[in-house]
Amino acid sequence: MRVIISGGGTGGHVYPAIAVADRLRELDPEVDILFVGALGKMEMEKVPQAGYRIEGLNIRGLQRKLTVANLSFPFRLIGSLIKARKLIRQFKPDVVAGFGGYASGPTLYMASLKGIPTVIQEQNSYPGITNKLLAGRARKICVAYQGMEKFFPKESLRLTGNPVRKDLHHLEDKRAEACKHFGLEPDKKTLLLFGGSLGARTLNNAMSAATKILSERDDIQVLWQMGKLYAEQFGTSSTAQLSHVRAQAFIDRMDLAYSVADVVICRAGASTISELCLAGITAILVPSPNVAEDHQTQNALALVNVGAAEMVTEAEAETHAVRRALELMMDRERCESFRRQIRSLAMPFAADEIAGEIISAAGS
Repeated sequence: MRVIISGGGTGGHVYPAIAVADRLRELDPEVDILFVGALGKMEMEKVPQAGYRIEGLNIRGLQRKLTVANLSFPFRLIGSLIKARKLIRQFKPDVVAGFGGYASGPTLYMASLKGIPTVIQEQNSYPGITNKLLAGRARKICVAYQGMEKFFPKESLRLTGNPVRKDLHHLEDKRAEACKHFGLEPDKKTLLLFGGSLGARTLNNAMSAATKILSERDDIQVLWQMGKLYAEQFGTSSTAQLSHVRAQAFIDRMDLAYSVADVVICRAGASTISELCLAGITAILVPSPNVAEDHQTQNALALVNVGAAEMVTEAEAETHAVRRALELMMDRERCESFRRQIRSLAMPFAADEIAGEIISAAGS
């Protein structure tokens, strides 16, 4: 079986794609997998690290405002379509799977023109433009939320959830290891705050704004991922110097971070929410407003509306996020209710089910 997997741009697209590739390889050790990503994006580094070949398309998204970069978009798109057609002709895939991101559009479109079956994985509760355009040609559309027939053909839908990394499946016995790894105290409640690998300025500002409150609360501890973009700015701040705050540019063991967290403050990306559901963690979600169709707010509301999490808006985050997290941390009954509800939304076998759909499409 020969499979092209396309997508990337963010970890929310890259890591689910890798998780499914790993499952395909487990099910069929002889499978031949080629990734197609966007040049300069994180998949060009992460995919080879995971042990897979990748080809890059010179594609970028359109900016929301008029910029010089937008003028080059038609040329990049045409060039990407031509290269995608060439890769498909050379590799001869039995199926092409798209996980979102700039590269998946040209790749899946050219595959569908050649009659090759395609499978789409949509991580968010509000789909992006690319997947909406490709949906009519897809053999199967794997989604993570109910009610997606509003956007996609109902007969093509399959509710699978979002794949997550293997190391997040068994967190129960990792707390002691996590405390040792991060230098935390095992008998203190822990607040975990992170904004993705690059970081989120608003969440970092929220930590800085809460310096006085945190300085008076040595009964708790904080694990704070500042992000690579903000490590220099916030790493030497008075907040980061508090004895019960562990500030890091990047957390390389998210399984350990989740295992030690009592409450999490984070963005509402689809992969993050899937990880929170699997881990069963009380969360305060701060949706990023800087995403297409404001889909993070829709992701967060899907949890809030069933009592599985709290949401704080971007405008409120700097003054309210940490304060509300500390209040929630002391409310055992409410935390347990959130944990129970968010666990009920977990779909731990997403990678298996999506891999099964890809194999089925290839066989067709």
